[in-house]
Amino acid sequence: MTTKPINPTDTTETDQPTTPCGPLKKTPPPTHAFEMRFTSTPRGARLARRLAAVRLDEWGIPYGTDPHDAIVLIVAELAVNAVQHGHVPGRDFHLGLNATPDGRTVRVEVTDTRTESHPRRPTAPEETDGTGETGRGLLLVSRLATRWDWHPRSDGPGKTVWAEYMLRSPYPLVTRVIE
Repeated sequence: MTTKPINPTDTTETDQPTTPCGPLKKTPPPTHAFEMRFTSTPRGARLARRLAAVRLDEWGIPYGTDPHDAIVLIVAELAVNAVQHGHVPGRDFHLGLNATPDGRTVRVEVTDTRTESHPRRPTAPEETDGTGETGRGLLLVSRLATRWDWHPRSDGPGKTVWAEYMLRSPYPLVTRVIE
């Protein structure tokens, strides 16, 4: 039986078990979630994309597959938009990446702190010759994601733009145990 001291400074052992007695609760299925803040710079957007790619691979959505590449592109576009259009000096952006326990849906959320700039529903640029280098980020997201939208940030100024990618068949999401 494992024992612990009553007083943290007292090293004498007692007969108190460190584990609770009684029936063990069922643990919920493992959830796959990744959250991190990044500097609102091009470098922060690149790092967000790279870490999302690594995390998806760890979860069992391997590099080089269509779902992996599509989700990483969604992360890249939303992160770049947060840097270019949602940047407030001295404020970071937040990336959230979540996979449902059944492995069918991955949700990407990017939160910035700019309140007055809201994303618009993209339309195909009909009047341009198509050679411009900007202006297609949300169009790509709308084509790749099953659905996407935005909502005001709940814990401060700004907004969260989110997109969900539905996998055709569920990936066996891997849970790695670190010992």
